[in-house]
Amino acid sequence: MTAVWIVIGIIVIIIIAFVAIYNSLVRLRNQVKNAWAQIDVQLKRRYDLIPNLIETVKGYMKHERETLEAVTKARNLAQQLSSAGAGERGKVEGELSSALNRLLAVAERYPDLKASQNFLALQEELTSTENKISFSRQFYNDSVLHYNNKTQMFPSNIVAGMAGFRASEFFEVTVAAEKEAPKVSFT
Repeated sequence: MTAVWIVIGIIVIIIIAFVAIYNSLVRLRNQVKNAWAQIDVQLKRRYDLIPNLIETVKGYMKHERETLEAVTKARNLAQQLSSAGAGERGKVEGELSSALNRLLAVAERYPDLKASQNFLALQEELTSTENKISFSRQFYNDSVLHYNNKTQMFPSNIVAGMAGFRASEFFEVTVAAEKEAPKVSFT
């Protein structure tokens, strides 16, 4: 009779452990989804700011059309791929960041534009948004790391495999220009 109670106790402990691990995996998966949604919030903010920035700059830079078109094209492509995976989305967002950096660099050549209150306010908003995007990406990657560790480490990997939990993809910079240190020149 004692052996039956021991077996029942072991089964109950295994069930409790399974449920606890399963629930922690669900919590971590939802945290990854939430982190991705936070990136989307900041990207939406960026997309909303770009047309205002371009309209402000257009009046000052009539002959810099190529740069303005590159930013617009990159923004539209990024919006179209809003449901893509982290890898593809990272590449497109990197291209948009590069185009925005070129636009801001071109704006440096126009003293009147740099003094415009609208431009300064938009530039500050864009800088703030870029910082928020960076923090959101970092939080997303931290969440993915924690989740992936849980899905791959023993004993939770057994529960993850049985319940169909799969590793998530990190958000990585794929545009080479974003990986390089910016060049600062005071001449």
